[in-house]
Amino acid sequence: MERIELIKNFERDCKLRDLADGTIKEYLSEVRIFSRFLEYKENGVNIMNVDKEILQDFLKYLKQERKLSVKRMENYFSGLNAFYEFLKFEEIIDVKPPIVEVRKRYIRRYKKNSETSQRKLISIKEMAMLINSILDIRDKAIAVLLAKTGIRRKELVGIDVDDIDWDDGSIKLKKTAKRSNKIVFFDNETGMILKRWLKRRDKLVKDGCRALFVGNGGSRLKRSGIYNSIVAHAERIGLHDPNSHNLEDHFTPHCCRHWFTTHLRRAGMPREFIQELRGDIRKDAIDIYDHIDKEELKKSYLGCIPLLGLI
Repeated sequence: MERIELIKNFERDCKLRDLADGTIKEYLSEVRIFSRFLEYKENGVNIMNVDKEILQDFLKYLKQERKLSVKRMENYFSGLNAFYEFLKFEEIIDVKPPIVEVRKRYIRRYKKNSETSQRKLISIKEMAMLINSILDIRDKAIAVLLAKTGIRRKELVGIDVDDIDWDDGSIKLKKTAKRSNKIVFFDNETGMILKRWLKRRDKLVKDGCRALFVGNGGSRLKRSGIYNSIVAHAERIGLHDPNSHNLEDHFTPHCCRHWFTTHLRRAGMPREFIQELRGDIRKDAIDIYDHIDKEELKKSYLGCIPLLGLI
């Protein structure tokens, strides 16, 4: 069976399993890159005849040529593992390559050596300085929404204008594999900035796009656009050092989620409320059956979320 047909069949299998669209997209991208890697090896390699040495070579390629982070390398091996589990289930192969074993032996070692530092945490004053320093209203709205809701880039990208409930001060997020609840709240500061952005957005949007955040072309902004925006503004005021190898010297969109969590906790918000707002998957039975009142959660959020004095 040809590689292209195998990958198409794998895609159908993922959809049948009801995997999230983003997960399927990442799996397919990772398997295709691995397939191209095999093609370019000397004399080529059959995708169904992969062994430990080939996986080690691929790991070296990801690390040295593509310069991926530990997390991204782990994701690649997760995608490959899912693909070969599919081949084994369909009895296309008899034995699955030692993907898990290679990942366990080598990627954790890379992580131990290179990522022992803590993710950057900035103060409330520094967050206010960052957001108030952003003149572009779209970028300002992105930064304040990330900081005040703690949502992930993927979740922010998926927001449509119609998902905002202005009367309730809440946003309904799209379903993702990593999020349990879909409702997040925002305060008056956030609402003020969002409304300013919407006035500008109406002049940029094209083809009836309903995305809350759009790029210069008028279509939905991509995850990379959000990353580049936050990092560029953080670097401009000295919160991000692109030349440093230390994690604590880098300020990325995910640092806003870290900021959100930490400062809610410092303000005295109950742990289970923070978990609910973050959308963390509930694991313990006591958490699964502990239903949180929405109005109580909203009141706690508005009482604990830091005010930034936005202008």
